[in-house]
Amino acid sequence: MRHPIRTSAQVGAALAAGLLLAGCADAEPMPEIAQGPRPTAAPATDAPAAAPHRTVGGPGSACALPVSFGVAEKWTPKAVEDPENPEFAALTRQGPATVRCEVDAEPAGHVGFLRVWTAGKGPARTALEGFVKAARNTSDVAYREGGSGAGPVTEVTYTVRDELTEESKEERAFAVTTPKGTVIVHLGGLDTAEHRAMVPAYELARTTLRAL
Repeated sequence: MRHPIRTSAQVGAALAAGLLLAGCADAEPMPEIAQGPRPTAAPATDAPAAAPHRTVGGPGSACALPVSFGVAEKWTPKAVEDPENPEFAALTRQGPATVRCEVDAEPAGHVGFLRVWTAGKGPARTALEGFVKAARNTSDVAYREGGSGAGPVTEVTYTVRDELTEESKEERAFAVTTPKGTVIVHLGGLDTAEHRAMVPAYELARTTLRAL
């Protein structure tokens, strides 16, 4: 059995490993524009519409989740193996939440994961506060209320002091309440620079989120 994914306090090789099962990637062909008569009033911003994003969480996707959301290009979603196994509780549990899925950023050139956790029924804010409190060496914790395709969410940004590198890095997460319980989507990263570079994938997940 391969080892489960690491918690947000671990970086480097731990971030690049994780317990993953399946994934996919898409290609986006760009049509070439043929020369012709000079347009008279065509808008310069008339570009092809963005291709539909792959999703995770729905029927037939890599992870069975109470929600679905869009996955950034080349990011690879994979389910976490045996997350309920008590032998690995220190790695698959964080506060009230159990990790179910990780979306690997390495194929897109980053070191980090977008991880999806589930908790029991109750307020999203309560579950998210418990999740953050269970992380070690946190500071600069800031909560705010926001929105998503699945309804209101609670978001948090915070700083984690890494025990291995003795450096601090940014992390963030959002939580949403669904009829099947609370879902927490967390973005870590090797360091703050990597984290910030991956924020667009996090925002894509939040804005395309749908309850199932």
